[in-house]
Amino acid sequence: MAELLKTAPEPLRTVLTLRQQLAKSSVKKYTAMENAVCKDNRAHGMFVFYGANRTGRFSGRLIQLQNLPQNHMADLAQARELVRTGNYEALSLLYEDIPDTLSQLIRTAFVPQEGRKFIVADFSAIEARVIAWFAGERWRLKVFEDGGDIYCASASQMFHVPVEKHGVNGHLRQKGKIAELALGYGGSVGALKSMGALEMGLEEEELQPLVTAWRDSNPMITQFWWAVDDAVKECIKMRLPTETHGIRFDYQSAMLFITLPSGRRLAYAKPRIGENQFGGESVTYMGIGGTKKWERLESYGPKFVENIVQATARDILCHAMQTLRNCAIVAHVHDEVIIEANRRMSVEAVCEQMGRTPPWAKGLKLRADGYECEFYQKD
Repeated sequence: MAELLKTAPEPLRTVLTLRQQLAKSSVKKYTAMENAVCKDNRAHGMFVFYGANRTGRFSGRLIQLQNLPQNHMADLAQARELVRTGNYEALSLLYEDIPDTLSQLIRTAFVPQEGRKFIVADFSAIEARVIAWFAGERWRLKVFEDGGDIYCASASQMFHVPVEKHGVNGHLRQKGKIAELALGYGGSVGALKSMGALEMGLEEEELQPLVTAWRDSNPMITQFWWAVDDAVKECIKMRLPTETHGIRFDYQSAMLFITLPSGRRLAYAKPRIGENQFGGESVTYMGIGGTKKWERLESYGPKFVENIVQATARDILCHAMQTLRNCAIVAHVHDEVIIEANRRMSVEAVCEQMGRTPPWAKGLKLRADGYECEFYQKD
């Protein structure tokens, strides 16, 4: 497409440019909003309890708040006002990419009732905290306890040098970040590539050493992966309960049950020991695959750990929502709650309550950060 744009004559070049812009933008959400809005000018029934079948996380329907486009515009309120008042001439003068602008404004269509405000609060690095707590990775727990930057700390641990954001060895933070996002659940070079490592400036030959450095600096987490792998396989083979890292595994009525610290159980239907593509043992079970059909799926230790960590993060969110039950929670997205709040309510009070550790997760350090806004947006 880029080559065609260079050589295409007008008006074909303009048409191709507009087509490219539209492909990168999603404005179908506006249609979904029009279809979902009720007589009270609010959208209802947007969340499915236990929507994700392996973790029990909520899923979205209708408008799908979980996958709204991000907003990065500094003058979001100004652009929003121009669209709201229908001043499209000024909009086209001030903003070059209109489809992208409209896409970024989708979140701002959600507004609180008159006289109220939104307080948006979410957990800081919840999955990184949970996996470190399960595995007992002491240096990570210390970083969270001290309120440090996990990406800097991870890079420092991997490369054995001090790393500070915008400071000494600051260029290594990006490597720490991509490693944290891609490698926590057994990911390797392929996971780094799919997370955009090459586009971020990393070289192909740097990827495998990055995987090795991350695993070497997180021995307790890698041990956790394979302890879960062993516990699951033994449970299925022997049809007897097993336990590791405070997690219990049971085989009952042709189902594998994983009991989380919260007491909730994850279920896997008709588990078996099979053979993976490398000739080793793997666990298979019946579930809904990528084709949306009931089929036999393959899993192993790190994938089970991903399910366990994300399911535990979901239970922590539910505990936080119970703690905040006197607030008007109008939506929740991943690890974030959106509250329609009284003008006098403080963000700090909401974050303090949200960051309280559940009684079943002793030793887990949580932190919630938040902001207030007149319309829904990303801070």
